[in-house]
Amino acid sequence: MRRPAALILLAMALPGRAADPCAELPKPSVTIKQLETPLALNTTYSYRSLTNLGSAQARPGQQVLGLTRGNATVRFTSNTPAIVDASQRWECASPQIVLTYGFSPMTVYVAREFPPGSCAHKEIHEHEMRHVQAYRTHQAELEKTLADTLNARFATGAPWRGPAGQSMARLQDELNERWLPYVQRELRKVDTAQALIDTSEEYERVANACDGEIAKRLQTNK
Repeated sequence: MRRPAALILLAMALPGRAADPCAELPKPSVTIKQLETPLALNTTYSYRSLTNLGSAQARPGQQVLGLTRGNATVRFTSNTPAIVDASQRWECASPQIVLTYGFSPMTVYVAREFPPGSCAHKEIHEHEMRHVQAYRTHQAELEKTLADTLNARFATGAPWRGPAGQSMARLQDELNERWLPYVQRELRKVDTAQALIDTSEEYERVANACDGEIAKRLQTNK
């Protein structure tokens, strides 16, 4: 008869235990935001200047008539509420992370030898808009990958626990050293899709469009 009585006393004592103060913190979270970047059009460069600017992407001997540039941009911000214990030695903290990413600025260049309103400008601009769409598609498709990866690391449901005053520095170091380069690498994978647009066949098609207007203009400006 004694053993059941001891169990009852233990069960009655459990509700009186001190609550975990860390439970007052919100759960760690990750929010993903895509940059919404307006598209700029630049028609001030000559095709020779664009050829120099785009030399890394152009095939040898090709003249660059148009160019699209999107700068890979990654920004992490965080708010980390924390509770320090009575001894001031330990803390629990809950990272609230916001990732903002995308391609900004984004600019389409069309050589000034082909002014707006001309057939040549239209053909070159339409080709460059395919590059713009490749940037935007890659940016949109990347959101789920980034969300899944970062949530698996940070949105664990439990606050971080460790020495007082170190959680924010620890988080910032990890974001800068591991996750910033990771997102930048993922954004640069757009280069594969861009290369598929600039085929030799597409270059010949554009160069010979508009009843040879583009080819003639290039010949005139040699």
